[in-house]
Amino acid sequence: MDSHHVNKQFDAELTKLRQRILEMGRLVQEQIADAISGFADADLEKLNKVVDTDSVVNNIHVEIDEECSQIIARRQPKANDLRYVMAAAKMVTDLERIGDEAKKIALKARLVILRQEEKQLPLPKVGLRPSAEIALGMIALSMDAFASLDTKMVFTIAREDKRVDREFRGIIRQLVTFMLEDTRYISNAMEILLIAKAIERIGDHAKNMAEYIIYIVEGRDIRHVQIIEPDDEIELDDMS
Repeated sequence: MDSHHVNKQFDAELTKLRQRILEMGRLVQEQIADAISGFADADLEKLNKVVDTDSVVNNIHVEIDEECSQIIARRQPKANDLRYVMAAAKMVTDLERIGDEAKKIALKARLVILRQEEKQLPLPKVGLRPSAEIALGMIALSMDAFASLDTKMVFTIAREDKRVDREFRGIIRQLVTFMLEDTRYISNAMEILLIAKAIERIGDHAKNMAEYIIYIVEGRDIRHVQIIEPDDEIELDDMS
């Protein structure tokens, strides 16, 4: 088989891999959106759908992992191509964990809703949607960055992650205030705190995925390194 034909096949495999990861990204975004709206609307059917979808996400994760292993074994890629496949395998792990967090949100939301129906405990009025929308936007940006290999988006995603962190701290303060004012808030407040933490973790995973774009394009591993704007005087390699 001539090298041109082999290269065309390899390109087709990488294109299929990219498409499957983007599809997985869309699926977990739907999970998060359904979990948040299901909680806001007390829609148990929608929340149950989020929980059920987790097994679908898990299966896709396993399948893409296997595809990555097969590509490495069959094509023995080098340099950029090898980094691409390795980063793809890591990205789907983060996507699977995002799906886990969406499931967690749905389960906690369902618990609060059922508890309200049984005990009518006071429900803290805390806005989760703003942080969830930021986190959803981060996933979308990470998928766009992966599709286009645009490293500039990474810095935008890093800034958005800080916004999610600020939202999370604000939610903690609000929940503590509710619990101090009336101990009847405690049970529901603790569940909402876990939902807020799940959203914060989703932001972390989206940021992880963005960092892999730098690895693919530039060959640098910037995990555990403070992300700064590219025109800053301090180089990424100098950060600790």
